[in-house]
Parts: sequence; structure tokens; C-alpha cells
Amino acid sequence: MAEQKSLKELEAARVARQEAKANKPAGNYSDEEKAKRKERVEKAKDALSRSAGMKGDHIAPARSALKNYLRNLNDKNQPDDARFELLIEAPFKAPPKKRSNDRF
Repeated sequence: MAEQKSLKELEAARVARQEAKANKPAGNYSDEEKAKRKERVEKAKDALSRSAGMKGDHIAPARSALKNYLRNLNDKNQPDDARFELLIEAPFKAPPKKRSNDRF
């Protein structure tokens, strides 16, 4: 069985995490990175606004992915350029229709 930590140990760990979070250095981005991020945000917001009135089964998940991208802009794991373009175009491309094998 795993050993249980005492209340003092748990509180000390919580305080340490809180202090580490408070002392975390802010992200330092170069001007080039800032410009790229700003351009991506504009593209994502444009895609969201253009897809607002569209209907289809693929629209909701695509819009959700765009919103999630905008929420998590400061994460270190950002999509590369090709993946980002797919993310932007997803609401406007209908997925291929599934073929059925009903040959009876």
C-alpha cells in the first residue's frame, strides 16, 4: 500500500507549489514570435466568426478546437504551421462521406 502523507507534509507541498507558481518567470517572446502569435489569433478569430452561422456535424467540433486553441495560447505545445492551417480550415471543409458496403 502507498504511504499516506501527513497533513503537514501535504500543506508544505501545497505552499511550495504555490510559491513556485508565483515565482515563475513570464514567457519571453521575441518580436517575431509575438507577430506570429498575433497573426494566428487573428486567423483563428476570423475562422470562428465566419463559421458562426454554418450548420453541419463537423462544425461544432471544429469550432470547439479553435476555441480551445485560443484558450491555450500560452501553452508550450503549440501546433506547427501545417496543423494550424488544418485547424483553421476544418469548419469549412465537409468530411468525406462514408461509403457503405451494402451490396446485397
